[in-house]
Amino acid sequence: MTSAFERYQRIAPFYDLLDLPFEYRRYRRIRPLLFAGLSGRILDAGVGTGRNFPFYPRGATITGIDLSPAMLARAERRRAEANADITLRRMDVTRLDFPDRSFDAAVATFLFCVLPEELQVPALREIGRVVRTGGTIRLLEYTRPHGAFRRALTRLWEPWVGWAYGAGFDRRTQEHVPQAGLELVDARFVYDDLIKLITARTAG
Repeated sequence: MTSAFERYQRIAPFYDLLDLPFEYRRYRRIRPLLFAGLSGRILDAGVGTGRNFPFYPRGATITGIDLSPAMLARAERRRAEANADITLRRMDVTRLDFPDRSFDAAVATFLFCVLPEELQVPALREIGRVVRTGGTIRLLEYTRPHGAFRRALTRLWEPWVGWAYGAGFDRRTQEHVPQAGLELVDARFVYDDLIKLITARTAG
């Protein structure tokens, strides 16, 4: 079985090209929602090739982490697109090498839909550990849609997205938020009934 590390090392040179239609039809319109009202020290977990860079709050201090050195190398080329100070580090989201309460906020873009169920709560707990008390955590994630037509389409996509990205439409990330000791603030669809923005808060 291909590991997440092997998969993203393999796909990194082609990732932006494969994602291009989705980036311009969907993602660029909703990425700003991740950062609305955020400032200070922000963790971008699963930074990938740096597609969030143009949307970082001006003057923020960003730490982007990813498991794949190849993806981080692609992100490094994109630094000029950001109006923020960026540090990139290779790191596993389930074992973050940061002290408690290191960040004011954290975001993750399509990270949890590629994490298997058994890693969802550990990853959420780790992100919650490194965000200050009362800090915001925002997750942009795919879900399985309700409509019959789009459900059928996602069934067709699933073998491809599973092979290429290790992603699935059935992750229960929203349910895992309180299990990880976080407060669920909001969960709403931001692209049809397919992509959801989940907002959580660290408890005191």
